[in-house]
Amino acid sequence: MQETTNVSSADRSGLPGYLALFTSFGTLVCCALPSILVLVGLGATVASVLSAMPWLVTLSHHKNWVFVISGVLISGNLVYVYAVAPRLQVRGGTCPAESPEACQTASTMSRALLWIAGVIYCIGVFTAYMLGPLLMKCDS
Repeated sequence: MQETTNVSSADRSGLPGYLALFTSFGTLVCCALPSILVLVGLGATVASVLSAMPWLVTLSHHKNWVFVISGVLISGNLVYVYAVAPRLQVRGGTCPAESPEACQTASTMSRALLWIAGVIYCIGVFTAYMLGPLLMKCDS
């Protein structure tokens, strides 16, 4: 019974990282990637993708909510990885006694997912909110 508890808590510990990565990837696909493709002259590619996946248009109409939810999930994951998880590891609540290196592996994976999600999110924020005004200013 003890092993299944440890496995399920280990499975749950990766969930915030995967959610943060998924939502930051969503911001990239919905808002940043189309802008970048148009910027480099691939507007026809964007039109093809949007005709194949029309839900991206709806998602881009709500980009403020997409970015807010992604930012909250990434921030929550940041708190979890750097504040909550180390305390749980110290108490011994998450690591199986027979393989303590599993916690180190999971922690390394969570941190990698967090930083990948953060970089993708920052690229999305820059492209969606700052690139257009910056290009307009440079064009003037």
